[in-house]
Amino acid sequence: MTETRLFIDADACPVKAEAERVALRLGVRMIVVSNGGIRPSPHPLVESVFVPDGPDEADKWIAERAGPRDVVVTGDIPLAARCIAGGARVIKHNGEVLTAANIGMVLASRDLAADLRAADPFRQGGGRPFAKADRSRFLDALDRALRAAQAG
Repeated sequence: MTETRLFIDADACPVKAEAERVALRLGVRMIVVSNGGIRPSPHPLVESVFVPDGPDEADKWIAERAGPRDVVVTGDIPLAARCIAGGARVIKHNGEVLTAANIGMVLASRDLAADLRAADPFRQGGGRPFAKADRSRFLDALDRALRAAQAG
């Protein structure tokens, strides 16, 4: 049986420190993947992987390795879809759990929003700001996902 790993899509991830605390408490190996500029953790359970600059290099690296018993933290919806297809559990930074049952709708919503932005260049927006409640929801969702992944 393989060990549970936690993959962090680290560029622009607001919950790296929280994820590390949960991973260390549960004894889960955490792999922080980025293009650089992230300070490595001194803890031996936390590995930093620096991929080459370029579009989606971190995403490719994670998607090629994440599978059953793994948990991936990302805000990138196409990466989430690839990881779910590979059997991994996926959590967004705000604690939203993405699954095979909801990823199709999330992808469609993302594409619709992109089309609306393209059609109206004056359209303002973006997501709502990251809040304290999002951090709390993330911690709870990550703890549950890691425990479930460890249980098999």
